[in-house]
Amino acid sequence: MPAVQYILAAVLGYFLGSIPSGFLVAKARGVDIRTVGSGNIGATNTFRVLGRAAGSFVLVADGLKGYAACAWMVDAILRGQGLSPEGGEPLRIVAGVCAVLGHSFTCWLRFKGGKGVATSAGVFFALAPLATGVGLATWLIVFAISRYVSLASIIASLALPAATWLTPNSLALRLVTSAMGVTVIWRHKGNIQRLLQGTEHRFGRKHAAPEAAK
Repeated sequence: MPAVQYILAAVLGYFLGSIPSGFLVAKARGVDIRTVGSGNIGATNTFRVLGRAAGSFVLVADGLKGYAACAWMVDAILRGQGLSPEGGEPLRIVAGVCAVLGHSFTCWLRFKGGKGVATSAGVFFALAPLATGVGLATWLIVFAISRYVSLASIIASLALPAATWLTPNSLALRLVTSAMGVTVIWRHKGNIQRLLQGTEHRFGRKHAAPEAAK
C-alpha cells in the first residue's frame, strides 16, 4: 500500500482517538473530571463521579473511537483510493494503535488522557473479535468476583494477547496485541501499587461529587 495511506490512517486514527469523551461529558456538567475522583478522564472515573448514565456513555464512546478507527475509517480510506475494504489488516492495525495512543496521550489535554482499556477493546473487536470476546469474558468474571475495575482490566490485558496467540491471527496482530496489553498494564502502574497496598477503590463506593455534578 502507498505510504500516504498509512500516514492518513495514523493521523486520522490519532485524532479520532484523542477526542476526550470523559472530559467533555463532565465539562458539560460543570465538572473538570481531572480534579475529582482518581483524576482520570476515562469511563471508570466518570461512573464514580457523575453516575451510571454518564459513565456508560463515555464507555461506549471510547470503545467506538477504537472500532471506528479500525473499521469505518479504514474502509473509507480504502474506498477513497478505489480499493476493496476487504483485508487491509496492516492499515487497520496502524489506525487502531494510533487511536489508542490518541486516547492515552490526547493533544487536547496536554497529552494526558485515559488508560486506553475501552478504546483498545474497540480496536480489537474490529481486528480479532473472538480473542476480544475471551478478554471481555475475563474482565467480567474478574470484576464480578473482585469489584475492582483496575484488576479486571489488568487481567483482561493479559488474557486478550494470550487468546490472540491461541486463535487464528497474523503474527503482526499477535505482536501488536501483546505490546498494547503491556502498555495498558503500564498505564495501571498506580492502580497496581494501590492494589498491593490494599487502598485501591472498589466499584460501588462513590466519591463525593462536587455540587456542579449533582
